[in-house]
Amino acid sequence: MPVFCNVLWPTRAAAREACTGDIRLVSCEDCGHVFNSAFDVTKTVYSAAYENSLHFSQHFNEYARDLATRLIESYAVVDKDIIEVGCGSGEFLTLICEMGGNRGFGFDKSFPGRAFDFGQPTFIADFYDERYSHYPCDLLCCRHVLEHIAEPYDFLLGILKSLRASKKAIAYFEVPNSAFTLDRLGIWDVIYEHCGYFSASSLTCLFQRAGFAVNRLSESYGGQFLGIDCTLGEDEVSTGVQEHEASEVRSSVESFPDRYRQKIDHWREVCRELEHSGKRALVWGGGSKGVTFLNLLRPACVLGVIDLNPRKHGHYVPVTGHEVLSPSHVADLNPDVVLVMNGVYQDEIRAFLHGERLSPELLIV
Repeated sequence: MPVFCNVLWPTRAAAREACTGDIRLVSCEDCGHVFNSAFDVTKTVYSAAYENSLHFSQHFNEYARDLATRLIESYAVVDKDIIEVGCGSGEFLTLICEMGGNRGFGFDKSFPGRAFDFGQPTFIADFYDERYSHYPCDLLCCRHVLEHIAEPYDFLLGILKSLRASKKAIAYFEVPNSAFTLDRLGIWDVIYEHCGYFSASSLTCLFQRAGFAVNRLSESYGGQFLGIDCTLGEDEVSTGVQEHEASEVRSSVESFPDRYRQKIDHWREVCRELEHSGKRALVWGGGSKGVTFLNLLRPACVLGVIDLNPRKHGHYVPVTGHEVLSPSHVADLNPDVVLVMNGVYQDEIRAFLHGERLSPELLIV
């Protein structure tokens, strides 16, 4: 599979030469953690070319605002200092700073641009570590980073060392939910960038071992995300709950290979039928789900990929070479079918198509 689903390429030729890697999923029988045993950390060097922002979607922005509201209200995050580790382009940090009148510091080695300060927040194109322990912190956010870290335990220990001057800080971490992948067969989320797949049990186990107190564990975004609120000290989540959840993960893991193959076979047949009937399709979603779908199935019926993120337009999907286009191209292409890669966006997509007076069949992949 492509090493980076979220790095698109400026030409089709370059895309077809994109680096690939193997995915071999294994599971820990004790805590339920799933990880790629074939992962090679030397292949994943992140740069400003890595683009996975979802903030061009109104649906996602509503989710981000709800999350920011919950954190602000739950922990009185007003006129406070916030650090975000792996801030991406900084949209969430900017939002929570604006909503709570907070001061923010965003750290991301692949931040698109040099470190700069244009008021609030401040962005630093670097890793967050002990060199920045003098930065005050009342709330630390780290969203969709842990699943990219080959040694998450060591990573969390580094976070704790960096927070040694902020003992009362609240920490919020968010990761993809492996239960969504295993139980609800969100198989298009199995990507090379994600070397670890966290369940409620394995995420709790990790934070307990590292020395955090787990105050809250919750699913969100249609069950696709798993969030954990933490402080330092004795953990508040019972071991019995973890053991029960780990047992459920083991059961899901055992049935996953057959169910995975059945889903692949189903969508391969759907694409064959579309091709044989002469129907033209577009994939809606140029992120990891769409890239994985195209690489696994190589459907001849797909004309291209639609994505709201303008930073992706005119670029090409790694290995398959499909072009990523603006929604403004849908009317010209006039597809018979739109393959929706993430069902949470189906209402948003239907509203757009209705506004364009288009009525292709929508298939939720």
